Amino acid sequence: MSEPGAVEPWERQSGESVQAFEAFAAYRDLGAARSVTKVARELHKSRTLLGRWSKQHAWVMRAAAYDREQDRVFVAEQQQVRRDIARRHVRLAQAFLGKAVARLQVLDPRELSPADLLRYLQVATEIERRAVGDVPVAVSSAPDGQGTDAAALSDEDRRARMEQLRRELELRLGEGVR
Repeated sequence: MSEPGAVEPWERQSGESVQAFEAFAAYRDLGAARSVTKVARELHKSRTLLGRWSKQHAWVMRAAAYDREQDRVFVAEQQQVRRDIARRHVRLAQAFLGKAVARLQVLDPRELSPADLLRYLQVATEIERRAVGDVPVAVSSAPDGQGTDAAALSDEDRRARMEQLRRELELRLGEGVR
């Protein structure tokens, strides 16, 4: 972008007639398929005249500047949309976590299966982490002490790992229920 008050390249330039600018605007707005010949046909003007205006008023350079500006605006809009989505997802995740925690506080632990509890925690934390752009967390309580990415496991290995986690959770819940 130019300095405040400066005329942008895609706007009417000093010394450019209204007709020449209208022809440039038609050229500019054709996008990637633009050509002086197409504008001449569209406006029913001489190709020679438009070629002269194009050179005199630097249409190619001005249209390229316009394209860059449109790309910049598009990227900025997309970034804002992504930020808005992330904020909304954070609010949803926080609301979900609040509801889950409130429900878990009034549940008798014996009514909640370990698999249910594990699933509630996984879903809530995954939503919250994704909302802030965090990468998925590896399961870190593997017997060998190494983290395991559940997505990289086969269905059979995933079921076995979930069964192991369920047994661990049952043991931990059993110790806390006494």
